[in-house]
Amino acid sequence: MVTLLSGTQVRLSSSGYVADISSVGASLRTLSFEGRDLVSPFGEDEVRPNYFGAILVPWPNRVVGGRYSYEGQSFQLALTEPDRGHALHGLAVWLDFAVAEQSEDRVVLTANVAAETSYPFPLSVAVEYRLDGDGLTTLVTTTNNGSVAAPYGVGPHPYLLGGEGVVDEWTLEVPASQVLEVDAVLAPTELIEVTEKFDFRSPKLVGDVEIDNAYTGVSRGADGRAAVRVTGADGHGAELSWGEGLDWVQIFTGDLPDPVWRRRAIAVEPMTCAPDAFNTGTGLILIAPGEAHSAEWVISAL
Repeated sequence: MVTLLSGTQVRLSSSGYVADISSVGASLRTLSFEGRDLVSPFGEDEVRPNYFGAILVPWPNRVVGGRYSYEGQSFQLALTEPDRGHALHGLAVWLDFAVAEQSEDRVVLTANVAAETSYPFPLSVAVEYRLDGDGLTTLVTTTNNGSVAAPYGVGPHPYLLGGEGVVDEWTLEVPASQVLEVDAVLAPTELIEVTEKFDFRSPKLVGDVEIDNAYTGVSRGADGRAAVRVTGADGHGAELSWGEGLDWVQIFTGDLPDPVWRRRAIAVEPMTCAPDAFNTGTGLILIAPGEAHSAEWVISAL
């Protein structure tokens, strides 16, 4: 039996939407609406590139230097972003999740994050994907199976599409008033009010601006939800919306070294915590023993 490089495949469909989920990283491999791609897809027999559609647990973004302290102990994580010297995007991105429940429009995938010397906190993770007329809803529920509180953060890593072409030609809307500046290796330095470069509170053409920064000071509607929108010249595109508990959102204009992928999509990553939260504590969640934490977001067609 040949194993596909992105793992077990599950296809969901409802209300004009079709999504393909891969078990490695519980990743969103494709999402389309009436035949139009909403996220950057990748092949089922392809090693997932650039963290496309991955679930980021037990931290999103990076731990600077891979080092952190907790309850008086120091830990050193594997440097999974070796060029910059950081631990990137958590421990679950290469786990092969099991399909626990499945129907035409819904799937639940589960995996365990085993305790290890650099993160001695055993977790169980359930990722639910559900399609309906509102789009694709993702719900991540993580339970602490250990005997002490576990430091934790979560977020997704989809790359949204505004249409054909490159991101320069698209309009971006990010309802956030503050942005975290970073140094040359993307370690956070200072939280500032958005400057002209970073200000997308009103929809604005991306142009040649390069962004790989986390935003906060998020504005929400009367329903408590926030949304980032990416649209092409024809007004079509994709929206990622989320509710309470996700107070940060990383925006990356896809400035990747590989010309195949460079500026072909915009990564939109709502997060429960700031980058390097294991060190700064900003937004860091502590899941008590036996307790669970849930976070939810929705990708919709525009």
